[in-house]
Amino acid sequence: MGRLILVTGGAKSGKSAWAEYRAAQLAPSATYIATAQAFDVEMEKRIAEHLTRRGPEWTTVEEPRDLPRVLDETDGGQPRMIDCLTLWLSNEMLAADGDWRDALDALVSALSRQTAPVILVTNEVGSGIVPDNALGRRFQDAAGVVNQTIGAIADEVVLVVAGQALTIKGSAT
Repeated sequence: MGRLILVTGGAKSGKSAWAEYRAAQLAPSATYIATAQAFDVEMEKRIAEHLTRRGPEWTTVEEPRDLPRVLDETDGGQPRMIDCLTLWLSNEMLAADGDWRDALDALVSALSRQTAPVILVTNEVGSGIVPDNALGRRFQDAAGVVNQTIGAIADEVVLVVAGQALTIKGSAT
């Protein structure tokens, strides 16, 4: 299996920028697998900012749900960065045909087949309050399962706070 790195942190903690930095340590170019969908102008702006920050060294693949297929199609060369698992989970939970647990199993299976490095960015949602609604609580619980599952198989787990990386597992160099 290729190197698997999980990068977690709160919203706007700097985790995506740190993950991009980590990818640049591995190779001069990488593939960015984007799970976000631009449903409004504000999200379009966020996506554009990420594209500009990454620059031309990155190839971008937009895929809100079928991460196993994209991972298999892009394996064998440069590192891939998935940004982010929590948006992917949202997409799975809100899809009419989606079963996030089956999707997680498929993702774990795909990750075990990869030969090139994969960096996964996710939000740490367990540090805040328990949501006041059922959907929010289901999402928080599911995100905890996703993060723990990927963290268990990852070679490295890094927590980013205020733009600073703290290695939780493995050695982030």
